[in-house]
Amino acid sequence: MNMYATIPKHGELWRHAQIARDLGSPFVAAVLEAGERQLLRGPLTAALVSNWPGDPAEDAMAIRFNAALHALARQGKQPELSALYENAHDDFDGAIGAALAAQDGFIASSMRNTPQTNEVGRSGAIAAALMVVGQEFGLPFELMEIGASCGLHLNLGHYGYQLATTRAGVDDSPVQIAPAWRGAPPAWSAIEIIAARGVDLNPLRANDLATRERLLSYVWADQPQRARRLEQALLLAQRYPPRVDRDNAIPWLAAQLESPQQEGTCRVVFHSMVLQYLAEKDRHAVAAMILQAGTRASIRQPLARISFEWTPIRDEVQLRLTCWPGGHTRLLATCHAYGDWVDWQHESS
Repeated sequence: MNMYATIPKHGELWRHAQIARDLGSPFVAAVLEAGERQLLRGPLTAALVSNWPGDPAEDAMAIRFNAALHALARQGKQPELSALYENAHDDFDGAIGAALAAQDGFIASSMRNTPQTNEVGRSGAIAAALMVVGQEFGLPFELMEIGASCGLHLNLGHYGYQLATTRAGVDDSPVQIAPAWRGAPPAWSAIEIIAARGVDLNPLRANDLATRERLLSYVWADQPQRARRLEQALLLAQRYPPRVDRDNAIPWLAAQLESPQQEGTCRVVFHSMVLQYLAEKDRHAVAAMILQAGTRASIRQPLARISFEWTPIRDEVQLRLTCWPGGHTRLLATCHAYGDWVDWQHESS
């Protein structure tokens, strides 16, 4: 009998295992469950998990743990763990317990880094929101993204989309995004991007091997199609390098919103799975800055905000859109956390 089998099933890793299973990843669920049982074999990691300095759910602690193990498996540092990820055996407890014992410092250190998913699948929902904005104003876009990571969403104009029966974007792009779609198809509108710029505290570069490995470690191991799409997006980002500034989002956004806006363009501030990592005062600051900029918007210089974020109680991911002039906020859809499906709720006028 495994000596850790009697550990109560109430820890954060166990809790997120249920979420992973609900999101269609039984492998990650099994990794997290085994991690919860075997956690004491890595005292540094166990101490970090037990005394997490913030909110473990908002900080995606379990996702960090899973990514650290996936990184080890990809590096081949723990052959038994690599074999598990290659489906050569199913001894989750043995492989993960051994990895915790041998690579405790690496796992704990990796978990202190902010997650960098930059999930390309979310671009499908963001593109659908942009088409709603396009229907309203009929103008090309100037994109601004906070928490841009590697900037892959800034390249969304180079991707192709199948959104229900609506075909959009670049037909022959190597990056094709086709989420499962519920509800009416979005009305087509051109996604014409004339400028795109983002910010991140620690921008990642697509031409850096360590960057690519870090991003791929956050892709769930039993979803290889996501990994292939990410690899194609990274290759495309080497051809079209996104512009991501290294800065704090608050002063950066303030400066960008104060900069002159070209007439006949729609300025769009967007973010996906970022607000949970900002302090409450910074979330309020972002909202206040965008609202203030909205008061200066006009039909020839409109402003839009697209938000792809968890609700405050983390019960669903919502795609929301606010446009100025007017400042009307709409719930466009609820979405899979990685964009695998979109439940579209907006009705085209």
